[in-house]
Amino acid sequence: MLNEIDLSRVDLNLLVLFETVTEERHVGRAAERLNLSASAVSHGLGRLRRLLNDPLFLRTPKGVVPTSRALELAAPVADILARVRNVVSTAAPFDPTTSSRRFTVAAPDGISGVVLRPLLAELNQLAPHIDIAVRQILPSPARVWHSAIADLETRAMDIAIIPSDDIPSRFHRRCIYKEDFLVAVRAGHPFADNPNLERYCESRHLVVSHGGDSHGFVDELLAKQGISRRVALTVPNFMLALAVVAESDFIAALPRRFIAMHAARFGLVGLKPPLPLPGFSVNALAPKVAMMDAGLGWLFNLIASTAQPEPNAGRPHR
Repeated sequence: MLNEIDLSRVDLNLLVLFETVTEERHVGRAAERLNLSASAVSHGLGRLRRLLNDPLFLRTPKGVVPTSRALELAAPVADILARVRNVVSTAAPFDPTTSSRRFTVAAPDGISGVVLRPLLAELNQLAPHIDIAVRQILPSPARVWHSAIADLETRAMDIAIIPSDDIPSRFHRRCIYKEDFLVAVRAGHPFADNPNLERYCESRHLVVSHGGDSHGFVDELLAKQGISRRVALTVPNFMLALAVVAESDFIAALPRRFIAMHAARFGLVGLKPPLPLPGFSVNALAPKVAMMDAGLGWLFNLIASTAQPEPNAGRPHR
């Protein structure tokens, strides 16, 4: 990226500035995060533009957007800084009991709703000064996780937890639990008395759909049997789904652990579905180069270790 002449006049802080502006997409927020003035950040960007012979960031009414050259540089710069941080961290070993670092963990809400509670309990005991930022991530319409992969590479997040095994080899990954689906209903719902396939199809269904699409994987399975169901409501996240199902006669196919984690609070019951629904693996991932950071590696292992044995979803499943 840089030739020998350039290196003689490069300030490492310029790379930190580049990384921060790339993540924030806003000069003011980057300045606040770096404890600098906005003019100092603008001056640093000017030096970077001259050094790299590219505008790097273009102003918009809402902030800045990176140029194609800046996007190309984001991963190499993140790699360089991760290595530097690892070298520096060896001088002062990471100590979770005293560290005041802040980490960003991203997951769909159906997963963060399972992982977060035991993770926070462990952090409270082992690392009371560490802060966590939780981001919600969404799949693309094709149910893949390209945006999460991209954000990990630009260090916009530290760790992602996704329901997918399609993970590039440049990422460290660990399966933290296996998941499948139950049918969630409110306690006392008449469907629970005889949860067969005919009554299932006759019920009013709620589907979690970020974009409002009412056709999901359950509909594809039903269509193979020549039958269908009525999706009477879509909601954009799993926590809202729990609240609606708890106070209505809607039923919903939701992740088993997610139901179990919140069943008592919402008064829900998890029932065995009347047709086979596929299971999936939930994987934590981080760039392999980022795992050289002792603090991030510690948090990654803690997240994996806090995965609990499958809890009971309200009452014995039928």
